[in-house]
Amino acid sequence: MSNPAARRFVTVTDSITEQTAFTLNAWLSRPDVVPCQDLLLVRATMEPGRCHPFHHHPTREEIIYVISGQAEQWCGNEYKVLKPGEMVLIPKGEVHGTYNPYREPVVFLAILAPANAPGPDVVDVSTEAPWSGRRESLGLGPCSPALPT
Repeated sequence: MSNPAARRFVTVTDSITEQTAFTLNAWLSRPDVVPCQDLLLVRATMEPGRCHPFHHHPTREEIIYVISGQAEQWCGNEYKVLKPGEMVLIPKGEVHGTYNPYREPVVFLAILAPANAPGPDVVDVSTEAPWSGRRESLGLGPCSPALPT
């Protein structure tokens, strides 16, 4: 792996891969990959039936751009099914969630800024009212944020 402080181009082997409770992530831009100051970029793969339930980023705005599959994307009280080539802009502090109740994985890019924002990075509100029952009140099926055991 080349020196992240000097790297401008990122290949598949340069990305940092991690499995979270929600997605398999390939980090393409973050300070330990490239000398970024403002932009984080991750390619995320969310399996069918999985979700990143309602949460917010107090100090970062985010763009989610769908590459393949489709996602039930929430931003505040609104949601839309995003398909390839579609995106959502999520302002700092806005509650949002990404759900995949479909039969195929969804692959998306998440772009967040700024890269070096003060913490916390993510605040989970999925168990708090009104978010805990938001989807169910509309008759939307369950999604699991956790990996199967």
